[in-house]
Amino acid sequence: MKILDLTFSPAELESLLHATHGNPFAFLGPHQIAGEKWAIRVFAPHAREVAIIDARRAPRSQARVIEAPKVHPDGFFEAVFAAGEERPDYQLRITPHVGEPYTTADPYSFSPVLGELDLHLFAEGNHQRIYEKLGAHLKEIDGVRGCAFSVWAPNARRVSVVGDWNQWDGRVHPMRKLLPNGVWDIFLPGVEEGAHYKFEILAGHGGLLLKTDPFAFYAQHGVQTSSMVFDLHRYHWSEGDAAWMEKRAQTDWQKSAVSVYEVHLGSWQRVPEEGGRAFSYRELADRLIPYVQEMGFTHIELMPVAEHPFDGSWGYQVTGYFAPTSRFGNPDEFRYFVDRCHQANIGVILDWVPGHFPKDAHGLAEFDGTDLYEHADPRQGEHADWGTLIFNYGRNEVRNFLVANGLFWLEQYHIDGLRVDAVASMLYLDYSRKEGEWIPNRHGGRENLEAIEFMKHFNTLAYGNHPGVMTIAEESTAWPGVSRPVYLGGLGFGFKWNMGWMNDSLRYISLDPAYRRYHQGDVTFSLIYAFSEHFVLVLSHDEVVHGKGSLLDKMPGDVWQKFANLRMFYGWMWAHPGKKLLFQGGEFAQWHEWSHAQSLDWHLVHEPLHAGVQKLLQHLNYLYKSEPALWELDDTYEGFEWIDFSDSDNSVIAFTRKSRAGDTLLFVVNATPVPRESYRIGAPGPGWYQEVLNSDGADYGGSNVGNFGGQHAAEHSMHGRSHSLCLRLPPLAIIGFKRLAAAP
Repeated sequence: MKILDLTFSPAELESLLHATHGNPFAFLGPHQIAGEKWAIRVFAPHAREVAIIDARRAPRSQARVIEAPKVHPDGFFEAVFAAGEERPDYQLRITPHVGEPYTTADPYSFSPVLGELDLHLFAEGNHQRIYEKLGAHLKEIDGVRGCAFSVWAPNARRVSVVGDWNQWDGRVHPMRKLLPNGVWDIFLPGVEEGAHYKFEILAGHGGLLLKTDPFAFYAQHGVQTSSMVFDLHRYHWSEGDAAWMEKRAQTDWQKSAVSVYEVHLGSWQRVPEEGGRAFSYRELADRLIPYVQEMGFTHIELMPVAEHPFDGSWGYQVTGYFAPTSRFGNPDEFRYFVDRCHQANIGVILDWVPGHFPKDAHGLAEFDGTDLYEHADPRQGEHADWGTLIFNYGRNEVRNFLVANGLFWLEQYHIDGLRVDAVASMLYLDYSRKEGEWIPNRHGGRENLEAIEFMKHFNTLAYGNHPGVMTIAEESTAWPGVSRPVYLGGLGFGFKWNMGWMNDSLRYISLDPAYRRYHQGDVTFSLIYAFSEHFVLVLSHDEVVHGKGSLLDKMPGDVWQKFANLRMFYGWMWAHPGKKLLFQGGEFAQWHEWSHAQSLDWHLVHEPLHAGVQKLLQHLNYLYKSEPALWELDDTYEGFEWIDFSDSDNSVIAFTRKSRAGDTLLFVVNATPVPRESYRIGAPGPGWYQEVLNSDGADYGGSNVGNFGGQHAAEHSMHGRSHSLCLRLPPLAIIGFKRLAAAP
């Protein structure tokens, strides 16, 4: 068959060669031209020769091979076929300037990858699994294996996929723009798992941007910031995970024991003999999980693991929302870590950061040359305190991106809960802003109505689609109904961090005991509002950084008193209504404040006082999980009763915790270093009161002042009760008793 004269538009060719062509599929690939002829146009600047192989001929050895002349020295090839031919079914044989010839399908011969329904759902903000469509996905189309790339960039003039297979040349693989919302796509035959890529974007203002994929499943971190193609369909979850997920679906965590160990994976432990490198996900599965299991925590909460370039952000400035950081391994290795947690009956909570994102040039900021994910007005779109940008929650596609991201972690990684960072910054338009630095909502108020609707919508979907998960708000204001269901007018979170308890308690416990008598209200005030939300009591990473010192270092007095204060504080926290969260290192009383760049001081666990605190935490978790009185009625006054909170002169308080079945625990706190003999406390009723907790026990490093295992309540009225106990109160300690019908 004779190849006829070449035919193309010089203007179109120039725009292609200069990488400004906005519709490459209308020019490249197979096109019918005048006289019922077919032209196949190929742009391959790194090729010496291009040939067309007629794929309709079988076997391959008999296929027609037609040379496509190079009609422009920059690498534009075109072959024109005689009239009457059907649409060519072909492959390209590329002969590079260096290397062996290879055969590939033509990317510009494939139809759009995304369907109209997907595009419309995304435009409406309702595509719950948009991550299955946008991003990079390994596929086989018409027998051809490759990778489909899609990205949302509605205001771009041109978008190309660049990567290690095309020498990062944005001229080679420009994408097709799809309506109605400006998604670009292309299917690239032969691109395999592990390929590094980015999107090169020609902005409307003419600037050239190089962006990582917002939907990438795997990405480099640090100065190397490429996205990487990864197959998420390969991992097989264990039977242990399936059993956990089934049990989780039947669990109401608001009525269950929840004791959380907060972890920063890069600094929990490191490998000193290998330059202090962090452990991998798989190594952490062998080390962290048995430790958490031994300590008795029910959940691990991970500070953000989504990809982030700057270690010093601790993960809170995310650039790869769908990619677990490659610092510790690949996505399947992170799944392995979660799987192992579930096999050990430990839940996994992730810190999730939908409130802001960094300005890194390769990230979401001005993604297509415009303020796409963020607001254009800095009064709405920027957190000056953090140097970050605020998501535009009123834009359908942005809201869809975030909702789908939260659901993605629950679906694809079997995550059991999301702790949502900085909720207050999302709720209030004037958050950390002076007058004139913010724009009121349409009603003239300070509430961010779009962010509120986003949170309600996400929580509704999370609990509706994934039974047994929990969403937890880090929210520090008096916003009502944070953990109330959406259908009752709340934001729909399952829990709220109790920042008020944390601030009041730390202020009190840091005082010299001589002055605590004047601040009794600091530690009783929390019970006024303790049941207005479903609270988590938190001693998180924020309390042990930026010069605040470690928890142990906050305690007053000499070394012995510091440890005694801390043990008393932990016991008080575990006895107080609310779920529990403690940051790594607090369980063995680390002296130094936390640093993300180094391991915890694990050598301390071999020193008696530190080992004693660790043993106490282990005992507290055991007591907590084994006594329904400590969690079953966590959200109601039915589960708590004051015995006495008025003895401020002695800094003593006493209270009870109750279960639905009527089990009763009595706790007494002595917040001074003075042991108190024959201290009478009203008892809930007659019976034997078995001592189940004494933070002054010798095993914990205390002075071992106690009550010899328990005491019978005497028929001696006190504190409005018919019976009472005459106790020895150890110094700087909390003691706890379980009421029994008779001595065991």
